[in-house]
Amino acid sequence: MSRASLLTVIVASLALAACSTDEHQDLKQWMKDVTKDMKGRVKPLPEMKPFPIVSYEAAEMTDPFNTVKIGPDKKPDGAGGGGGIRPDFNRFREPLESYPLESLKMVGLIQKAKMLNAIIKADKTVHLVKIGNYMGQNFGMITQITDSEVQLRELVQDSAGDWVERPGTLQLQEQEMKK
Repeated sequence: MSRASLLTVIVASLALAACSTDEHQDLKQWMKDVTKDMKGRVKPLPEMKPFPIVSYEAAEMTDPFNTVKIGPDKKPDGAGGGGGIRPDFNRFREPLESYPLESLKMVGLIQKAKMLNAIIKADKTVHLVKIGNYMGQNFGMITQITDSEVQLRELVQDSAGDWVERPGTLQLQEQEMKK
């Protein structure tokens, strides 16, 4: 930049500065007069209420999603009423005990050594059962097999948690012969 152009820029900026201070002085004075009595009004913040402190004690409670707790409670010997009746939790579970009694069907009979055995259908599988076998999800033990039904004794818990016997039956399902 040459000396002459630098001098021109300096003179122009001084002229503009001088003009702006004199030119808007009346506007600045009017703003001061109008706003001298004005004050900002900000509402005070609302008072914060403290929340009560509550301790979390669910860690000590039974976990509702724990699969171990789904089965019936095992009571120690002599605990509870029901005449001391309780299922044997330590015995081997038979295949038909994994099905609800309502889903099982008696479809036939077979006589073996002068004893009647029932043919039970679960899903698409056929099982041969005799007196003393278990079936159903309520610890149902077969007590009698007749020409028309299988009778069993189930063990269920009442509202007090005591084990009580309940009779159950499975009727022979009459099926039409397909041609």
